[in-house]
Amino acid sequence: MQEEAPKLLVDVARLAPEGEELTGEADIIDLDEEFVKPFGGVRYRLKAQLFGNELLVRGHLEQDFTLVCSRCDRDFDTTISVDDFTVSCEVPANAENVDLTTDARECIILALPSYPLCDEACPGLPQRKEVPEDDRWNALDGLKV
Repeated sequence: MQEEAPKLLVDVARLAPEGEELTGEADIIDLDEEFVKPFGGVRYRLKAQLFGNELLVRGHLEQDFTLVCSRCDRDFDTTISVDDFTVSCEVPANAENVDLTTDARECIILALPSYPLCDEACPGLPQRKEVPEDDRWNALDGLKV
């Protein structure tokens, strides 16, 4: 039997009318990428509130990653933070939970830098030293074959 993937769920059946603070960590980012490796889970601090049949969730998400610097090609650790995570969705009648996994995962992945740098001042790869041209082969350039 295949194990079910972790999820970030809001229990709307038990949600207080004034809303609730949700905090925790969920291991919901599973990437098979060579240059982007998440570690730990997504840490979240959210406020969920029902307005009729609409659920509004706002808050903060954080995920630690090991990325590869685009200049020097070295691994470095960084934390991706999303301070304005917001989801509004209609809650079907008789629903017990609303799954925010896809929304949270997408928000974190979209916040990843497209050109990651280990440091703004990263000098990049060491410059190659120019190798002087080998003059021994110049005589062959003059041959008429």
